[in-house]
Amino acid sequence: MRLKLFFLSIVFLGLFTLYSYNVAKEKFTQLDFDTTVKLQDRLSRSFDPAFSQLSLLGSAEVTVAFCLLLSFLALIKRRWGAILGWMMIVPASAAEVFGKLVIYHPGPPVLFHRTTLATHLPSFYIHTEFSYPSGHMTRTIFITTILFCMVLFSKSNILLKAIGLALLALVTFLMAISRVYLGEHWSTDVIGGGLLGIGFGLLGYVLIFKAKKLYHALA
Repeated sequence: MRLKLFFLSIVFLGLFTLYSYNVAKEKFTQLDFDTTVKLQDRLSRSFDPAFSQLSLLGSAEVTVAFCLLLSFLALIKRRWGAILGWMMIVPASAAEVFGKLVIYHPGPPVLFHRTTLATHLPSFYIHTEFSYPSGHMTRTIFITTILFCMVLFSKSNILLKAIGLALLALVTFLMAISRVYLGEHWSTDVIGGGLLGIGFGLLGYVLIFKAKKLYHALA
């Protein structure tokens, strides 16, 4: 199972690389514009505050702090693989920043912006010249992918599994919609961030899963 998940993570990271190449060639420009216009036209402005609050949940401060907390708990239990697994959010975020620095892909213009959240978090004030891929999607899907695998491969009953997986899927879906609806990112940014987050999330779970097996073997 670990080997299959590892190769699957490589596949998603490979898809991210291929997709990024096509984004750099500006092959999805019209699709990006049309998707944003249609989404903003069909959803009421009453969603502005709720989606803006969701931005806070996916911020670098909240998501990285969450992973650092779980890494610290793993350190207490001396589960070294689990520490590395949760810390995979660091190279995932580094890849996201690198993409924004080298891939020519300007973000949506100001006329599309709908964020109403007033925050003093540094990540909301630091902007790169380009917007690909979405950091919110990268970090959110990194976390939900690990949690998704944990729930999926747990020994819980089917009903609890279904509820847990549905909630994780809902959070991921809403985060993706919010990025485009708020005019923070184009749809290509969201897709790219999703591929990147899944790739590193699967890799993170492989490390955590290996650590759990070793821990139980030694217990």
